[in-house]
Amino acid sequence: MKNPLLKFDFLGLRDVLSPLLPKGKEVGSPPGTLVHVGQQKIEKPVISLIEYDTEHFESRTDLTIDEVRSCSESSPVSWINLTGLHDTALLAELGAVFDIHSLALEDILNTQHRPKLEEFDDYILIILKMLDYNPQSRTVKTEQVSLVIGPHYVLSFQEVEGDVFNNLRERLQRSSGRIRQRGPDYLAYALIDSIVDSYFQILEKVGDNLADVEEELISRPDQTALGLVHHFKRELLLLRKSVWPLREVIGEFQKGELDLISDSTQVFLRDLYDHTIQVMDTVELFRDTVSGLHDLYLSSVSNRMNEIMKVLTIMASIFIPLTFIAGIYGMNFEYIPELKWHWGYFAVWGVMLGCVFGMLCYFRTRKWL
Repeated sequence: MKNPLLKFDFLGLRDVLSPLLPKGKEVGSPPGTLVHVGQQKIEKPVISLIEYDTEHFESRTDLTIDEVRSCSESSPVSWINLTGLHDTALLAELGAVFDIHSLALEDILNTQHRPKLEEFDDYILIILKMLDYNPQSRTVKTEQVSLVIGPHYVLSFQEVEGDVFNNLRERLQRSSGRIRQRGPDYLAYALIDSIVDSYFQILEKVGDNLADVEEELISRPDQTALGLVHHFKRELLLLRKSVWPLREVIGEFQKGELDLISDSTQVFLRDLYDHTIQVMDTVELFRDTVSGLHDLYLSSVSNRMNEIMKVLTIMASIFIPLTFIAGIYGMNFEYIPELKWHWGYFAVWGVMLGCVFGMLCYFRTRKWL
């Protein structure tokens, strides 16, 4: 019987490789053509706004473009978040408000884009992946998050509702926090740091699942366990593809060559870079672990087969002399010396049992049993 999980995992490799070939934009379209690449995950896009300084905090949601346009530029920091990327017209209007280049908007709309950082004249574009782990299906889901860092604002673009920024929003509401005393560069750092911290939580859950798979492989190395090994191999490939380019992004972000990044934020960015390296090392460690689990499965199956063959070989070895003795006394000759002996039948049985007992003792002495 075929294992459906194995079939699912092998076919799932297509989901990992398909983002390498973006779809949706027609061949020959001019650069900067706004086309949403990906799936529409919510019905209606929603714009939310958070404005703050050391003394002032305001949060609003479900804003229109006119309300965004009328936001006061005197506020030190404005965090504008757009949830839902399928409305290209709305994104174009929002880009026009903040004078965002069409090529940057095109990258934001491409939800299969590789994480990257790009500097423009008045703002910085950062694209990265936010991850979520489903413990029931043991799958990692990716969502693209784009950040535009300006002189007094941060724009964030998400695909669906729900994120890892709730703790950050709570920190913004407290006037005593460090974040209320700093600029948009520190807000961008806090957003990226929240995403990187969520990677550690996901890796912890993946590590626990890998430990369970290892125990299952040791106790019961069957096709289901092998299917789980291939499943996590695919999930870790997706994790690696999402995390590996982030090192370059954070590296460029913390080099200190960007005009919009203050010197006081560089210390935190260096710490964030260290966290990113730690995440990458953990992903590589788990990939090596999965390869080891595959070898463990093959070794367990081989050992189990060896145990079975050992038992069958011992049984065959025991019955070989018995078959030989029975074959001699089963020949149709009249003049067999013990043929008419009164105790001949019992003597043959005694010899046979003696052979069995002697061979078992010999096998145990040689530690074959």
